[in-house]
Amino acid sequence: MSFEGRLRELGIELPAPPKPVATYVPAVQAGDLLFLSGVIPFRNGKLTMEGKLGRDLTVEQGYEAAHIALLNALSIVRTELGTLDRVKRIVRLVGHVASAEGFVQQPAVINGASDLLVSIFGEAGRHARVAVGSVQLPLNSPVELELIVQVS
Repeated sequence: MSFEGRLRELGIELPAPPKPVATYVPAVQAGDLLFLSGVIPFRNGKLTMEGKLGRDLTVEQGYEAAHIALLNALSIVRTELGTLDRVKRIVRLVGHVASAEGFVQQPAVINGASDLLVSIFGEAGRHARVAVGSVQLPLNSPVELELIVQVS
């Protein structure tokens, strides 16, 4: 089954790709690698939630924020490539988590993105990963994701 077919099977509809909020492009392709700029959990042009994990938001809310951010990232990938079926492999995911002092569950938050990648892409969705705490993220976002995708 194609990755586009897998999205339909899972009942996932990708949103419109978010517009850049500063001077950058959403993605750059170099050879067979597509590098995505940081993506935050926008829905209809607005952040779905704000604040820091461990103070303002629970791990479950952070997981959902990472899930939403990943849907936006995949929308950018589809826009750049024309179809998700050109994805050969998800190479690397970097997840930044806005973290209150003492919060150490960044990996559990970024699983919101990782779990979805594996659900959609199967073995091609298993990726190298960094999940790191940040003092503050743009627009008071709770998470920001970066992706590196190998394409055909």
